[in-house]
Amino acid sequence: MVNGVFMMLAAVFSWFYDEDVLGQIILAGTVAIGSGGIIMFLTRNHRKEIQKREGYIIVTFGWVFMALIGTLPYIFTGAIPNFTNAFFETMSGYSTTGATILTDIESLPNGILFWRSITHWIGGMGIIVLAIAILPLLGIGGMQLFAAEAPGPSGDKLHPRITDTAKRLWLIYVGYTLAETILLKMAGMSFFDAINHSLSTLGTGGFSTKNASVAYWNDKPMIQYILILFMFLAGTNFVLSYFAFKRKFQKIFKDEEFKMYGLFVVGLTTIAALLIYFEADVSASSIAHPMVWGPAESAFRHALFQVVSLITTTGFISADYTMWTPFLTIFFFGMMFLGGSAGSTSGGIKVMRHLIMIKNGVLEFKRTLHPHAILPVRYNTKAVPQPIVFNILGFFILYMLSFIIGTLVFSWLGLDFKTALGGAASTLGNIGPGLGNLGPVDTYANLPSAAKWWSSFLMLIGRLELFTVLILLTPFFWRNR
Repeated sequence: MVNGVFMMLAAVFSWFYDEDVLGQIILAGTVAIGSGGIIMFLTRNHRKEIQKREGYIIVTFGWVFMALIGTLPYIFTGAIPNFTNAFFETMSGYSTTGATILTDIESLPNGILFWRSITHWIGGMGIIVLAIAILPLLGIGGMQLFAAEAPGPSGDKLHPRITDTAKRLWLIYVGYTLAETILLKMAGMSFFDAINHSLSTLGTGGFSTKNASVAYWNDKPMIQYILILFMFLAGTNFVLSYFAFKRKFQKIFKDEEFKMYGLFVVGLTTIAALLIYFEADVSASSIAHPMVWGPAESAFRHALFQVVSLITTTGFISADYTMWTPFLTIFFFGMMFLGGSAGSTSGGIKVMRHLIMIKNGVLEFKRTLHPHAILPVRYNTKAVPQPIVFNILGFFILYMLSFIIGTLVFSWLGLDFKTALGGAASTLGNIGPGLGNLGPVDTYANLPSAAKWWSSFLMLIGRLELFTVLILLTPFFWRNR
């Protein structure tokens, strides 16, 4: 039903721009609202208690059915008549991956372009609520640590009730979206482009209204700096944004994950900027107007943009970074395995998990020297329970296994090694651009149908923290209690 309401919002844009597809978008919204209403009516008297098993099923199949319903505007309007392609595009939208099968985005009706962007926005906020309200209760991938740090039973929680927590985060999310739209409009974007890119940015998605993505505005550096700022904010724990609005800045600067997140951005941007300035030809890799404020600023801006875009898993591009140097190609590929902060709209492994794994690794050296000493892993001065450390290590191993299996399946389906490698890392990490034939200036249009379905599966498990979906594939999950 919520999907249907947002389809009606897309219909408003279609009506405003006097497009022929208005009726089809309204029909898609009517079908979505109607079918949701019928299901709600038929299940109104069912038991509302949810156990862990039901939680896994609701989250996984909720996302799948959301994607199935989300294909209706594409299919009804004929924008993407093929169901496989429509499902891929919708799953890419809701999972905030930003990979696309469209080869000429600018030819689409504005109502469809808006629907495409709003799927990022819906998926992004859904992930924040998921991270705060649901995954910690299910014990997914170490997210219970985030629950303890943010909305848990301490005095720092946003509000005792999860619903009120979600409302406060919605307000921040909407506020950021409006602020970015206004700033992008002031910087030179049209209102329609500004609202679409704001929806994509806050969801860390990457869908653009232009074929060249953000490189279309390489002649307007201020637009790219605004996008960088909001990509960084979207990749930050949204609870920290709440603390910032409450003027509790000390909590932000004491947060270890935020400090490492900032350190990643600063350090990686410095390395990339120096390499781009001294070794890469930015003019050859930029789609238009590469140097407005000089070569030094251009190198810094492109480095910062790509670093923030990849770490936050947004996937916007300002240049084809695979055309710079082989080292920079591998350098940016490695960033696909970082991810933003826990409690953000970013995909990937997450900075918090990397931090705890590094700390645990360092402690292993100390434990080797002092086998009888009790040396707990500490995060934000608090000892991390051992089960959570094991959970995070297990998540990392499962993530890397999923990446390896994903690459092997892509290779089996006919993709070359470089393309298979980039495709698996990009879809599993919800990033968008990959390597080879799936690089920053390419699309997923030429993938075989089976590879598109496999990509959709990787996007889903990556977005829902692996365990949520993969546990449904285990036989013991379905056995009687």
